[in-house]
Amino acid sequence: MERARKGKNDMARNLPRGSRGRVLLLIVVLLLCLLLAVGARGEVSHQLWDELLQHHVRVHDGGRATSVDYRGWARDRAQLGRYLDTLAAVSRSEFDTWPPASQLAFLINAYNAWTVELILGAYPGLQSIKDLGSLFRSPWKKTFIPLLGERRSLDDIEHGLIRGTKRYDEPRIHFAVNCASIGCPALAGRAYQGETLHRQLEDATRLFLADRSRNRLEGSTLKVSPIFSWYREDFSRGWRGAASLGQFLALYGESLALGDEEVARLRAGEIAIDFLDYDWRLNDVREGDAPVQGRRER
Repeated sequence: MERARKGKNDMARNLPRGSRGRVLLLIVVLLLCLLLAVGARGEVSHQLWDELLQHHVRVHDGGRATSVDYRGWARDRAQLGRYLDTLAAVSRSEFDTWPPASQLAFLINAYNAWTVELILGAYPGLQSIKDLGSLFRSPWKKTFIPLLGERRSLDDIEHGLIRGTKRYDEPRIHFAVNCASIGCPALAGRAYQGETLHRQLEDATRLFLADRSRNRLEGSTLKVSPIFSWYREDFSRGWRGAASLGQFLALYGESLALGDEEVARLRAGEIAIDFLDYDWRLNDVREGDAPVQGRRER
């Protein structure tokens, strides 16, 4: 080994001075290229998904609701497939090196993109995502998603990777993951990104709670989406000091159009909370929906 190193050193010393400079420059360039390649693979690009969302998601009521042009999206299914391939190429070891916000943005986008792919596989022959299940297995339990080195289901992503690890402690994900249903919080018209995730989740939460068809005060009872019943534990775990569902909702009193006194009563548990029915119809565009008006900036 020592002889081999000595031989290499002798070869470098024996090179003409100009040649040695070119060799050193080549080594530096190669090292820079390697570093750039590693950096480029560090976090996956969501550009393809972002473009698809801008083209096929229609925004209603100031962003409180959206619908999806699945018929148009079917024509771009190959582009969606390329994005899904990009997600599938990410290894668990790579994923674990990212900041938590980038990890969570990746998982939210993966859930939403694979949900669209699931719908497109049966469109237009379905009225609800629940049509894709059976008596013995819901569509959310189908294992068809190659992600982070394993075959996974939508439930695996939401309840295992996002909620199950306790890594993120983020109840607002319930307003970002989309189940392709009218009752679900709106599918965002832009991809989630690690660097803007907090603001995007906050916007999604406020917009959903401002939707009076799904969250409203009626008399002395606050009637809200059943999402708050299904995942009550997530909203009562102390996020921003909220130890109960009422305290979580009180954080968004303005979005719920509550006055200061009502917010105080809600925080104190003095306002009854009831849950509305969920609309499982497909969030497809309906006749009369406005077309997508180009691209919208963040």
